[in-house]
Amino acid sequence: MQNYKIDINVDLGEGIGNESQLMPYISSCNIACGGHAGNVETMRSVVRLAKRYGVKIGAHPSLPDKENFGRIAMKLPSVVLYKSIKKQIRDLLNVLKEEHARLHHIKPHGALYNLAMVDEKTAKIIIEAIKSIAIPVKLYVPYKSVIADVAIQNNISIMYEAFADRNYNDDLTLVSRDKSNALISDDVALFSHVYRMISTKKVKPINGAEIAIKADTFCIHGDNAEAVNLVKTLRTNLEAKGISIV
Repeated sequence: MQNYKIDINVDLGEGIGNESQLMPYISSCNIACGGHAGNVETMRSVVRLAKRYGVKIGAHPSLPDKENFGRIAMKLPSVVLYKSIKKQIRDLLNVLKEEHARLHHIKPHGALYNLAMVDEKTAKIIIEAIKSIAIPVKLYVPYKSVIADVAIQNNISIMYEAFADRNYNDDLTLVSRDKSNALISDDVALFSHVYRMISTKKVKPINGAEIAIKADTFCIHGDNAEAVNLVKTLRTNLEAKGISIV
């Protein structure tokens, strides 16, 4: 697959502390900006690392729920959720301005991401928050998701995202983290999972036959216990197949 290019992104600034180990092997990062994790100091630290390694910078807004790491669905009034998402993005933008760096993309986190995949109301709130900052950014979204459709309708540039270290159900939702087979932590299995999606544009769910998927960027979660080894090995194996990480 010579001349094929792909983006690898990782969620960072979440209190794990492995940013300096991951940064040399990725091409974009999603920085926690206060909703589920992170503060001005952690944002600034990750931004500086990203600048050093030439990694594209993204905002990683979440439901405002640090106690549950933004991974539990919450019922919030629309105006409350809108203001929270907007503030999180703005807080990172303020850091970026101080550090003379720019925002490349936005990727919702956890339960907010999962809700926006299927719920039009949530998707529209995220899109309105993005439009309010009046900066041209990309939005990382799942293939065949509600938020992808809403973004396109509102002229927001999207990149389809797939998950390198997560298994899929046959409706393209992610296997719940409550299940033992939700995460992929073996580097051989992970490469096979990703390479299938790149080379055949299909994913094999835990039950059923392969289904179509598109991916411009692949995510490995920074809080995966094997994250550093997984990212390093994935990059090495993709480049050996002639695939560039950009």
